[in-house]
Amino acid sequence: MYDFILNMWHITQELALWLLIGCAVAGVMHAFLPANFIHRHFGKPGLGNIVKASLLGVPLPLCSCGVIPAAIGLKKDGASDAAAVGFLVSTPQTGVDSIAVSGAFLGWPFALFKVLSALVTGVIAGVVVLLTGRPRVETAETKRREEPPASGGFWRKLYEAGDFALNDLLAGFAVWVFVGIVISAAITTALPAGYLADSAIATGLTGILLMLVISLPMYVCATGSVPVAAALVAAGMPTGAALVFLMAGPATNAATLGAVLKAFGKRVTTIYVSVIAIGSVICGLLYETVFGDLRATRDMVHDGHSALHVISGLFLIGFFIFLLGKNLHRRVTPALEDTGSARSSGCCSGCAGEQ
Repeated sequence: MYDFILNMWHITQELALWLLIGCAVAGVMHAFLPANFIHRHFGKPGLGNIVKASLLGVPLPLCSCGVIPAAIGLKKDGASDAAAVGFLVSTPQTGVDSIAVSGAFLGWPFALFKVLSALVTGVIAGVVVLLTGRPRVETAETKRREEPPASGGFWRKLYEAGDFALNDLLAGFAVWVFVGIVISAAITTALPAGYLADSAIATGLTGILLMLVISLPMYVCATGSVPVAAALVAAGMPTGAALVFLMAGPATNAATLGAVLKAFGKRVTTIYVSVIAIGSVICGLLYETVFGDLRATRDMVHDGHSALHVISGLFLIGFFIFLLGKNLHRRVTPALEDTGSARSSGCCSGCAGEQ
């Protein structure tokens, strides 16, 4: 038990600094980019706009469920299905927070390769949708909305950036970050470094395909799942399998597929799943071929961290506790109010009877 708690603390320190930096960058992007900036830059169908949509989706910190309304909104605002699907595929695989955490846990070559993989698979999915679909008819309903005028000064926008980073973004996937920390600590404790290195099921194509089967139906956060992937790699799984997990897991789950099917139809949904599945396997094999010597074999448990890592870890733990207390208060308060009302009503009726 002591080793498990110690592993949780070390992983939290490793994760927290980069997670907070990524959230801060995302908050600045949210507050300082003009409203509807993304909607305005998808334009008409074409390769250039598919690439642009995929590029704009890469740094956005949206999970597989959060990206669905954004992609549907793009479609309603006039974006083509091809551009919307490019955005839909590339966005949940990455995000500035996920990129930073991936670099911290699995190395910057891995993080940059993951970014490139997300971009390429997004573009390919968009191109396939474009080539297999019919031209979209522009109507008044698909015209983009007028951009609202900018409001607020620098300090107001800075406040909005912090509010978005903490209350909208970090609070939104805090549960998945915590779950990821717990799972990765459990894996690290149960499977020492190199434990799976000699296992046939964890090597080469077999390990990559196994990870694909596991990750496709799961809902995992692009950021919170990074320590899980790192723990699996430390236990001996190929780094290419971790790449498959971090590409297919955040981009697909049952709720996502249902929403994509409803919004885009069977053809687009089939393309969406096929590109993610095939693309992640190819990228995983390619990473193993090119960067196989850079396997992330370092121990997940470190003997020392900087003061900044420690402070970041403590802040993250404090934020988790704050969110837990806030949720408990939200649930308990109505129940107490109902109980108090019932008692007050009973007392009044009793008094009325005595009179």
